[in-house]
Amino acid sequence: MPFLPKNYEAPKGSSNYLKLEEGQNKFRIVSDAVIGYEYWTNGNKPVRLRDYPKTKPADIRLNDDGSYTVKHFWAFIVLDRKDARVKILEITQASIMRNIEDLVVNEEWGDPKEYDITISRTGSGMETRYTVQPSPNKKLTKEEKSLVARMEINLNALFKGENPFKVDNSKSSQSSQKMPLSGQIESPSDDVKLEDIPF
Repeated sequence: MPFLPKNYEAPKGSSNYLKLEEGQNKFRIVSDAVIGYEYWTNGNKPVRLRDYPKTKPADIRLNDDGSYTVKHFWAFIVLDRKDARVKILEITQASIMRNIEDLVVNEEWGDPKEYDITISRTGSGMETRYTVQPSPNKKLTKEEKSLVARMEINLNALFKGENPFKVDNSKSSQSSQKMPLSGQIESPSDDVKLEDIPF
């Protein structure tokens, strides 16, 4: 008798973050986006800022040629269709941003909280390619709305290096910022109105 059953596979660990894997990644955006800039430290930790740093951060990890990388990012809460769990999705890929922006400003699609999005990933390394495909408009079920409502996530904790899944109810400010449209990168400001937020 074999030590392990035939075709046994160890269970994969679950994560609170949606990682774009090879193939199709389908999800529903369920929050407004927070936007900012991200770099990685020598200690391999991400640092997220609301504005692009005016000077080179002292702890930033350098590339082989001595340069450094600061990426623009969007982060929002999603319902992962693969395992029906609420997670955070962070996007730094410009091609994905452009495609989602196109959906936001298209009057036939608009607010991406109203339909599912599938991001397909092919290739690896420098040859990685992404395509973005919307699904027909479909409302969340009562069960899905309840699931989302029970999952308290503070996206602004990302800027403090804190765990966004540990919410301090006494400081539950969930103010998101306006996402840039038409390919323009804007510095987030504190005086953004809710009606200005595209999603």
